[in-house]
Amino acid sequence: MRTGVCGNGLRYAVLRRPGAVGYCALTVGCGTRDEGEFPSGIAHFTEHTLFKGTLRKRASDINNCLEHLGGELNAYTTKEEIVLHATVLKEDLRKAASLLLELAGEATFPDAAVETERGVVIDEILSYKDAPADEVYDRFEEMLFAGHPLGRPVLGTVRSVRSITPERLRAFHAARFVPQRMALTLVADLDEARMETLAQKLSDRSGLSENPRADTLLRTPFPGLAAPFEKSVEKRNHEVNAVLGGLAPGLYSGPDRIATVLLCNLVGGPASNSLLGGLLRERYGWVYGVECNYTQYADTGMVAISFGCERPNLERCLAKIDGELAKLRETALTPRRLQAAKRQLLGQLLISAASGEAQALSMGKSLLAFQCIHTEAQIRESVLAVSAEQLQALSARIFAPEQLSRLVFL
Repeated sequence: MRTGVCGNGLRYAVLRRPGAVGYCALTVGCGTRDEGEFPSGIAHFTEHTLFKGTLRKRASDINNCLEHLGGELNAYTTKEEIVLHATVLKEDLRKAASLLLELAGEATFPDAAVETERGVVIDEILSYKDAPADEVYDRFEEMLFAGHPLGRPVLGTVRSVRSITPERLRAFHAARFVPQRMALTLVADLDEARMETLAQKLSDRSGLSENPRADTLLRTPFPGLAAPFEKSVEKRNHEVNAVLGGLAPGLYSGPDRIATVLLCNLVGGPASNSLLGGLLRERYGWVYGVECNYTQYADTGMVAISFGCERPNLERCLAKIDGELAKLRETALTPRRLQAAKRQLLGQLLISAASGEAQALSMGKSLLAFQCIHTEAQIRESVLAVSAEQLQALSARIFAPEQLSRLVFL
């Protein structure tokens, strides 16, 4: 792997991996929490409308640029990032990377196209009303971070999206899309020196230029406290959807961050033998699925346990969850159980790294967050260093009953 910084401040990383397919991603270090004085949802709306035209291409040209070669072009927005990414045959990697940089540096946001896309974004917001499991999770996060930019919904609201003009989109793009806050990652079966040269040349030829005011965007720091809440909302759905959780270590919390990843994977990771999956689904059959998710932000984090069940089973599920969390707070894992949890997590991480797309996306996030990319050996060492006492102390802090919040859609 090779990493570096281009003359305009754009970071890059390139990695050679076998296969006929190439992957590239452009990660922009601005998201929903960075909207500032702009309307809620403008980061996500910007992501949508980047594809509607550039100084050199119409929307139809952008859509056909990679697709007619069999490739895929996509994007997504989070609380702290906007990510553009593409999957192509390795011989088309130059074209894909060039297009991503063009979209980031030369988007024009045509008035008519913005109006059309506004309807698409509003429909996306309204579609959440038919997906209560997603809606309850997003609403939980909004309530946990209420009053702080992290509490803003990624999609915005119907009202806020209707207020976003093409001029505001152009202003947000000009202020936030600066190369010092971007990372380009390339993964393909190509010589790494060749890909490094490609990244540098494309950066030089892009419409992205160093912005001396790039560091003037200061994120509002999270105060580190959140008022716990317990709320039920009558939705009259066939299934009850519930989320409970609270604050957790942030992205720069060192060993605690890795320990939280391990803890959440143990409690409700994707495997059916997780503590809550084995209990609520496999043993009692009360839920189809239960998850314990850990979301990391620059200065804080969130752990959330979510599940859906029939109304008569809600209190049973909550009681069993409380019981399992109490055990984690009060009793350290045995050496055998801890070793098994570490082995499972390391296996999952290695399998995930086998995906070229996932690797390109992960590399971009790491470059922006840490200015480096941690090796598999470093990650393995961090996981193996977690102790049973550390997990118990972390459980006592994260899962303390007085710190946990709960939101239920009935």
